[in-house]
Amino acid sequence: MKYKNWIALFSQTGSEIADLSEGINRKPDFVITNAELPGDIDPRVHVDFRVNNEESKTLDILDNIEFDISKTLITLNGWLRIVPASKCNMYNIYNGHPGLITKYPELKGKDPQKRVWENISSYAKIGSVVHKVVAEVDAGEVMVEKSARTRDVYNLDKTYDTLRKTSFDAWIEFLKEHL
Repeated sequence: MKYKNWIALFSQTGSEIADLSEGINRKPDFVITNAELPGDIDPRVHVDFRVNNEESKTLDILDNIEFDISKTLITLNGWLRIVPASKCNMYNIYNGHPGLITKYPELKGKDPQKRVWENISSYAKIGSVVHKVVAEVDAGEVMVEKSARTRDVYNLDKTYDTLRKTSFDAWIEFLKEHL
């Protein structure tokens, strides 16, 4: 499905959104963050709305956005909060996850990069997915997956770099298809 509008959410710096925007030559129509320190936000990202921690749990701001929600794609780009089931069911929300959960379901949840590195010999490949957001964490339909060989990963920094690259590639493919 092609979406008309794009809403992006982030909790950290927003640099992933900026890089993706450059990669597809399109900026989000609306950006929401719960980042605490505005000085840490990538200057290439225009933030439309900042939620506090309590609001970030409910995402009620989405109910007040004036886009046709059936034509709106919502992406979680480093959004470090659980999306309530009511919002998962109401909106078209997709998440990038830096763990190859299609092959290794144990990588669902928080900090898969660290867990991959700690058990690197257990994995033939590492990678990232873009998946539909559902009430259960990291359990929605996987839309795109990208992987890399583990033999090219030799330390924790290289693990993060490789997963960042596979995540970027997965997002680019997904966004080009759906926007």
